[in-house]
Amino acid sequence: MKIIAPSHEIISDIDGDKMLRNIELCGRVCYKSEDRITAGSAEKFVGMILKSGHESVLEHEKITVRFICDRGVTHEIVRHRIASYSQESTRYCNYSKDKFGREITFIRPFFWDEDEEKFAVWKNTMQEIENAYSKLISLGAKPEEARSILPNSVKTELMVTMNLREWRHFFRLRTSERAHPQMRELALPLLNDLKRLVPVIFDDIDGSDASY
Repeated sequence: MKIIAPSHEIISDIDGDKMLRNIELCGRVCYKSEDRITAGSAEKFVGMILKSGHESVLEHEKITVRFICDRGVTHEIVRHRIASYSQESTRYCNYSKDKFGREITFIRPFFWDEDEEKFAVWKNTMQEIENAYSKLISLGAKPEEARSILPNSVKTELMVTMNLREWRHFFRLRTSERAHPQMRELALPLLNDLKRLVPVIFDDIDGSDASY
């Protein structure tokens, strides 16, 4: 049994300034003001359209991210309908094989300290599940059958592609103080990374917005 923390990896090769220039070009078509494009006009223009709520223009740019998290969290992520997803399949992945180290990887629940009895109960349960999974496979069960005992805590990988408008929607919901704590654990570091990589687009989202 392996226990890891959740993480993310930005797959897209992001050039934030280029993204803004493309958004500006697309947006200025609406006003036929392409002649006003200058070397430094993109940030101001995108800030203006965000302030006016004209967020459909953001859909011209997208970002792909790999999430490594527990399956319970992915059930919330895939509720965002304007997105593309590819997820590690427990139907086809056989965790008793060498490529997985002959073990199941679980995501550590950060809200319990390792010296707490609650964490010990969780860890012992995950070990029992791994033992039972391996036993089922040894008895001839297919992975798609043995997976029926796998819990939310099992690690999964999820590739997510969203346009920038939907990423804004994602962060407004999933970094809110009302979001599930494990979702915030995953979403907040990504939000901070994208704020560094892409100017303007995410600056107004602070991770505490409780609106839905």
